[in-house]
Amino acid sequence: MYDIHHHLLYGLDDGPATLEQSLAQAEMAIANGITHIVCTPHSSDRYTYQPAENEARIATLRSHLGGRVQLGMGCDFHLSYENIEDAINHPTKYSVNGGQYLLIEFPDYGIPQRITESMYELRLAGITLIITHPERNPSLRDKTDKLADWLRAGHLIQVTAGSLLGRFGRGAEKYAREMLEKRWIHFLATDAHNTESRPPNLREAYDLVAREQGEEYARLLCLTNPKAVWESVELPEQPLGEGLFEEGEPRRGFFARLLNR
Repeated sequence: MYDIHHHLLYGLDDGPATLEQSLAQAEMAIANGITHIVCTPHSSDRYTYQPAENEARIATLRSHLGGRVQLGMGCDFHLSYENIEDAINHPTKYSVNGGQYLLIEFPDYGIPQRITESMYELRLAGITLIITHPERNPSLRDKTDKLADWLRAGHLIQVTAGSLLGRFGRGAEKYAREMLEKRWIHFLATDAHNTESRPPNLREAYDLVAREQGEEYARLLCLTNPKAVWESVELPEQPLGEGLFEEGEPRRGFFARLLNR
C-alpha cells in the first residue's frame, strides 16, 4: 500500500523527534503492509519547509531501512498567503516527488474568503490539489456544498484512515463514512505522527473499505490512486461521486476542461 500523507521525518515538526523514533515508525508501517511512504512535514506559519534538510533526513532513513520501504518527499501544505504565492511561482517545490500533486490543508476554523480563487491559481500553475482530511475539519464538515463544488472542479480528497475507525471522534467518523458511501474519497492515508497516538495503520481501514464497499474500491484508495500520485501520472477513471453530476453531464470540472486534463 502507498501512504501519501505521513509525518516520518524526525526533528522537523510535531512528528517524531529523533532518528530512532522515525525508524520505529517506519518499521511499524512496514509491518502494516505499507510499501511506499510520502514524507510530508508541515509547511506552515509554525514550521518552515526545508527541502534540502528533508532530503538529507530521507537519505539517512533509507540508509537504515535498506530498501524495505520506498520513501518519497512532499509536504503538508497549509493554505497561507505566503505559501500559495511561493507554490504558484515554484510549482514543484512542495508537491509529491516534485510532480503535479500537492496535499493542501485548510485552517481548522474558517475558510479564507478567496480560497477558491487561490485554488484556481494553483491549478493554472499545473498543480493538482488533494484536500487533506476534510472529515477532521469542523469548517469543512459544515460546508458540504463547497466541498462538492471543489470536487466538481477537479480537486481530490484524502481521508485519514483512522477517521473511518473512529479514532478522531464521532463527527470525523460519521463524515468520513458519508463520503465513503458517496464515493467522494480518492485516497486513504495514515497522517501518522508517532507509534502510539497517531500510528501508521492503513491496513485496518483498507480491510474496512473492502468489507463494506468492495475490494476494488479499497485498492483504488490505498494502491491505485496513491501510486498515480507517487508517479505523477493521471488518475484512472474514478467512480461517479453521488450527487456531484447529473446523468450525462461531463465529469471534469471547469478547471480541468480549461487545462484540457
